[in-house]
Amino acid sequence: MPELSVIVCVYNEEENVKPLINKIFKDLEGIDLELIYVDDGSTDGTVKAVKSFQDSRLVLLELKKNYGQSTALAAGIDYASGEYIALLDGDLQNDPSDIPAMLELAKLEEWDLVAGIRANRQDGMFLRKIPSKIANAIIRETTQVKIKDYGCTLKVFKQDIAKKIGLYGELHRFIPVLAAFEGARITQLDVKHHPRIHGQSKYGLGRTTRVISDLMLMIFFRKYLQKPMHLFGGSGFILLSIGGLIEFYLLVLKLMGQDIWGKPMLLLGMIFIIAGIQLISVGIITELQIRTYYESQNKKRYNLKRIWKAE
Repeated sequence: MPELSVIVCVYNEEENVKPLINKIFKDLEGIDLELIYVDDGSTDGTVKAVKSFQDSRLVLLELKKNYGQSTALAAGIDYASGEYIALLDGDLQNDPSDIPAMLELAKLEEWDLVAGIRANRQDGMFLRKIPSKIANAIIRETTQVKIKDYGCTLKVFKQDIAKKIGLYGELHRFIPVLAAFEGARITQLDVKHHPRIHGQSKYGLGRTTRVISDLMLMIFFRKYLQKPMHLFGGSGFILLSIGGLIEFYLLVLKLMGQDIWGKPMLLLGMIFIIAGIQLISVGIITELQIRTYYESQNKKRYNLKRIWKAE
């Protein structure tokens, strides 16, 4: 068993492969490691660039199509055999030289997860930094997991915790929350951050709605996973009370001789409220059903095209 498994998920990062692999092996010299590259359905020369390296510590997992970062990370974690697991972006913005300090902190003080904080983040202010700060603050307050930088991929954690967290959908940004659900002891460490030189960012403002949806799921997991009736029953009681008051109000109007059928906005508002609650409930229930579907059959969330190992 190697001491450390480094997982790098890539999608169309051909120009970044060679410098990153070289830097990983240089910065982590002296550490017994395996380097797991997960190709998330790249359409450029990423796979060829990885296979150009001949180092027995390097493994490439090729997914059959583009599943997304969370699923790619899940594939890497499933394959990893190291005592500790490090997650690293494939765009050269994270710095592998930070990993030894994070690993040492995890080992000496027995932290289950050491999360990186991009101390001097090299991204745009208005499209990346400000939205990220707002999102981090909201996630901290709603989940009560006090991580400063949820968007930093660079993390080091123990294998047993890594294997237990369920990465579905796009929950990779909530890894500290998922780890906390498993009882993990979590700390943070400032890490370096570099501007992207090659390739294009795969992130944009379009992911905001997905983050909000995932956050709602995290809130549900934290508060109501083992007592869903407290959520659904409470909500149902509130709606029943509101509906009863509305019906009583309409009954009073009817007894006073008024026409209660001239209230279309009231009916429309009720339809919107009911439809919204139904959609949220169906989303949560469906999420739980998906987990049951996969975990009860020990079924993977991805299809591997092939596993390649350097000689």
